[in-house]
Amino acid sequence: MSLIAFEQNKRLEKQINFIIEIDKVKNVIRKSLLFDGSRFENVAEHSWTVSIMAILLKEYANFKVDIEKVLFMLLIHDIVEVDAGDTFLYSDERKNAHFNEQRAAERIFGILDPDQKKMFIDTWKEYEEGKTNEAKFALVFDRLQPITQNYVCKGITWKKHNVTYEQVVEENKCIKEGSEEIWSFVEYILQKSVEKGYLAKNQPPREGNK
Repeated sequence: MSLIAFEQNKRLEKQINFIIEIDKVKNVIRKSLLFDGSRFENVAEHSWTVSIMAILLKEYANFKVDIEKVLFMLLIHDIVEVDAGDTFLYSDERKNAHFNEQRAAERIFGILDPDQKKMFIDTWKEYEEGKTNEAKFALVFDRLQPITQNYVCKGITWKKHNVTYEQVVEENKCIKEGSEEIWSFVEYILQKSVEKGYLAKNQPPREGNK
């Protein structure tokens, strides 16, 4: 049921109610701390930060990008978490996350009229598929932010969930597809994280125990 009714303009009514609905991302808490370490961030804060990062660091893209489209992707990519919740990147739950998020996208973007629903869902799907230049570049910042947060906050989330260096590299090497320069930075801070004890490396098996 709509929270706001506006008989004079039903399209505007749907748009305002959509805004009210997606405001709920402010209540979805992520696994990463704010950079100052004071508390865990919410999804709206994450989306704002990665959007700023994309504008600021556009010069490091591997290719020419439509930055407006990149920002659109980053601002909406986690709206589905209103229904689906935040799923930790290194969790087994990630296997089922896309199904839940697809269902959430249909419901939430379905609040809008068909033309805008299609625009939002198509852009969200483009980001999820990660094949276009804009999707690859947007993903850089979705992955870069929590890595940097963990480094600044001394690996608190990595340690809490027993995340290893190898896992972080495997799940985030996609950054290189969007920006080789930023991936070089990530490799540097991951190595520093290991040296400082923020991130554990898997130990190679001993001779005779392979």
